[in-house]
Amino acid sequence: MRVGVLTGGGDCPGLNAVIRAVVRKGVKEHGFEFVGFRDGWKGPLEGITMPLGIAECRGILPRGGTILGSSRTNPFKVDDGVQRIKDNLAVEGVDALVAIGGEDTLGVATKLADLGVNVVGVPKTIDNDLSGTDFTFGFDTAVNIATEAIDRLHTTAESHHRVLVVEVMGRHAGWIALHSGIAGGASIVLIPEQPFDIDEVCALVKKRFESSFAPILVVSEGAVPKDGSGMTLQSGEVDAFGHVRLGGIGDRLAKEIEQRTGAESRAVVLGHVQRGGTPTAFDRWLATRFGLGAIGAVADGDFGVMVALRGKDIVRVPLIEGTGELKVVSPEEYAEAQVFFG
Repeated sequence: MRVGVLTGGGDCPGLNAVIRAVVRKGVKEHGFEFVGFRDGWKGPLEGITMPLGIAECRGILPRGGTILGSSRTNPFKVDDGVQRIKDNLAVEGVDALVAIGGEDTLGVATKLADLGVNVVGVPKTIDNDLSGTDFTFGFDTAVNIATEAIDRLHTTAESHHRVLVVEVMGRHAGWIALHSGIAGGASIVLIPEQPFDIDEVCALVKKRFESSFAPILVVSEGAVPKDGSGMTLQSGEVDAFGHVRLGGIGDRLAKEIEQRTGAESRAVVLGHVQRGGTPTAFDRWLATRFGLGAIGAVADGDFGVMVALRGKDIVRVPLIEGTGELKVVSPEEYAEAQVFFG
């Protein structure tokens, strides 16, 4: 059997660990051949490939990013995109495809599976917002990076009696903000699932200063105020999947807090540093297990599925379970963080 592998969407710590596990087990246990498709769905769409074997996977376990490259190409927005993919898979002699990606990449995989393409999905996102799996790889790395940043900012905030607003990733789900905020001892955590009242935020800031400590706010990029003004956009650009570029809520909050409270406020935007560099041990472990599970599904001819972590087990679920709806922070989970506000 000849198997294609691609990585789509934003880069994420652990992608290379998945690729390595898929190839190592596929070659050693099943005698499969592999071909790497470059730059997400652009690869099978345009027939862009690279060799992919055990030799190409040596030394990549601790590396961030992806040796296959990535993109946000959406073949369903391209004329004859689906047929072009089918034709290029046939040209390469590909019998099955392992698609590693998040909501958008796996959304394409789900549609292709419905159209007869043999696809197995691997869930990837630092936002941890894919339903069907307890955790996605990349999330632990992002939380650790954000937590380290918060730890470092505490001393600066207190030395200068400043408010520091830390903006982290999280378009529709606030998992990174919630976990890093709790772990880093943040004074306030703001997430997309719970619209915030700026008056309440400022009251908490003042309360924190009264305790002789400076406030640290952690805010998801997709957080919105209750006044209905909506998400803060970096620009009006829209990608191939209809997503606008978010960014700026941290700066917007810092300015508003300083104006209302008189306290000097600064915004720190962690941005892409959250998803770059070396993956944590947990993410390497989880990504490796996902890769082993994915190639196992290919060997069994079990297509149209996604591997997932449930408890301590790697299981297979229908692709639609991973992309049908987002996994968001519940009010009960947010309430745990609220205990420490102010």
